[in-house]
Amino acid sequence: MRRFAKSKPQREPTIALINIVFLMLVFFMVAGTLAQPLDPDLKLVETRALEGQAPPDALVIYPDGRLTYQGAAQVDAASYVASLSDEDREIIRLVPDRALPAETLVALTRDLRAAGAQKVMLVTQRALQ
Repeated sequence: MRRFAKSKPQREPTIALINIVFLMLVFFMVAGTLAQPLDPDLKLVETRALEGQAPPDALVIYPDGRLTYQGAAQVDAASYVASLSDEDREIIRLVPDRALPAETLVALTRDLRAAGAQKVMLVTQRALQ
């Protein structure tokens, strides 16, 4: 009588499959979180050529440091914040001109916060060509 050698059942390569799926998962997590580079022609702040007007409740600052609110000139940040109600001091919207130096913008936001503004939000326009 002939004996046939029992063949071992073929094992499925589950560990290799799990490793491949895990590597694909990591790849898609990393690829999904990378941000697209900004287009070199993109200009993030554009206020001189806005279509329309600044929001009615926004403080506008010009390149020379001049402040206006609803078309009326403002003396400084402290007097502007003092003229607001407690509710309006929670969020102050600021529309900076594109040519405004960053130092001036930072100093103004610091002055607004020191005068009692809870939060200062910059209003900008993304100009995609």
